[in-house]
Amino acid sequence: MQGIEIIGHLHRYGEEPSPDIHSRYYSSVGETLDYVYDLDGDTLTIWFGERGAPAYYRGTFGSEGTTLNGVWHYPGGGGYKANATRMTHS
Repeated sequence: MQGIEIIGHLHRYGEEPSPDIHSRYYSSVGETLDYVYDLDGDTLTIWFGERGAPAYYRGTFGSEGTTLNGVWHYPGGGGYKANATRMTHS
């Protein structure tokens, strides 16, 4: 499966931009998945659907600013580790 994720503030016609950062993922099989992002210091939380949802990712950026290590949590248990490392190209 492949897709594209569009990330930004919601800004509906005639309204102010949302305080939260939202995203929508469009998959190659027709799914659309919505997320809400929150960065508090070095901690990134990504809720599936809406802020405060029971399915969420919480990770911490390393002091060097190039790594993010965390876990997706699912209602009823389960989840998985998801870690990222920034790559630079020469």
